Amino acid sequence: MDFTEAYSDTCSTVGLAAREGNVKVLRKLLKKGRSIDVADNRGWMPIHEAAYHNSIECLRMLIQNVLRLLLRHGANVNGSHSMCGWNALHQATFQENAEIIKLLLKKGANKECQDDFGITPLFVAAQYGKLESLSILISSGANVNCQALDKATPLFIAAQEGHTRCVELLLSSGAAPDLYCNEDSWQLPIHAAAQMGHTEILDLLIPLTNRVCDTGPDKVSPVYSAVFGGHEECLEMLLQHGYSPDAQMCLVFGFSSPMCMAFQKDCEFFGIVNILLKYGAQLNELHLAYCLKYEKFSVFRYFLKKGCPLAPWNHISEFINHAIKAQTKYKEWLPSLLLAGFDPLNLLCSSCPRSLHNYLLYEDVLRMNEVPDLAVIQDGDISKSS
Repeated sequence: MDFTEAYSDTCSTVGLAAREGNVKVLRKLLKKGRSIDVADNRGWMPIHEAAYHNSIECLRMLIQNVLRLLLRHGANVNGSHSMCGWNALHQATFQENAEIIKLLLKKGANKECQDDFGITPLFVAAQYGKLESLSILISSGANVNCQALDKATPLFIAAQEGHTRCVELLLSSGAAPDLYCNEDSWQLPIHAAAQMGHTEILDLLIPLTNRVCDTGPDKVSPVYSAVFGGHEECLEMLLQHGYSPDAQMCLVFGFSSPMCMAFQKDCEFFGIVNILLKYGAQLNELHLAYCLKYEKFSVFRYFLKKGCPLAPWNHISEFINHAIKAQTKYKEWLPSLLLAGFDPLNLLCSSCPRSLHNYLLYEDVLRMNEVPDLAVIQDGDISKSS
């Protein structure tokens, strides 16, 4: 006998049905209780036949029957069967096999079982957008406000991954939008949605989220998250609903305002700046300093035109530090600063380099013909062309 060739007379009826992909016949045979573990001359069982011949539905039926067989013989439904600690319920949830999920729950599978990262099956469903799995687990009483070891919740992860229907189901099932999702107690699902640009989810979360995150001390406004992610639509949505364009000082990101953070976003910079100004962001010397730091001189002149205060300055030293670094291009910004009414004594009394001192002392500084034009303005906005 050739043990590499398949002989039909050594294959069981279940194996033949699986080999041919005959779902109807296979279902009848399984209902009659025919054995699913009879091997042919090669040692292949029906499950091998289904897998080799890509008979997906047959394979699914055989797996379910194998599972039932294992459960009948006392298999541990709560045992960990993977390196990261996932068990059968985690796997069934991820595969969104509703019948197996229900069977495992019926046989006593722990709804709150956790893997090595504190992640439950319900969390898995929310993370990967498995809506049917999520619905079954919620209906069975699984905790919608469970938290992983890093404090993330199912609502947070669903908002982060953009699974809108999962977010809707979680919210309607009692998921808390104000449950902090990090050790520092500031990160919420609304931050995840804003940072990742998921506008539909953000629209769901804005009216449900406590506004203490907006300007509260030791918190971080989701406005920062929208700016950090470079998502102009999310930023405008938050500001339209009353979130402050100035927010609070954000030590987490190392910025004193969303406007300062905007300088980190090259591609989206002009759009973000215009939106923040549109909703009343307050300009100050730090913003001028950042213009010098990133050599955005047209924006520097634009901020002056928009009325950036020239006194009193609480961050004069930081401005001077960046002014020193931008001294070689002083004609791009210093004339405009002086024309706007800035007192040159503020710089003369500082440690500015001699080149800037000489310029400040020049008697005709206000009559120079080389003063740059103000920034290109289009309908009141700064543009990339400037």
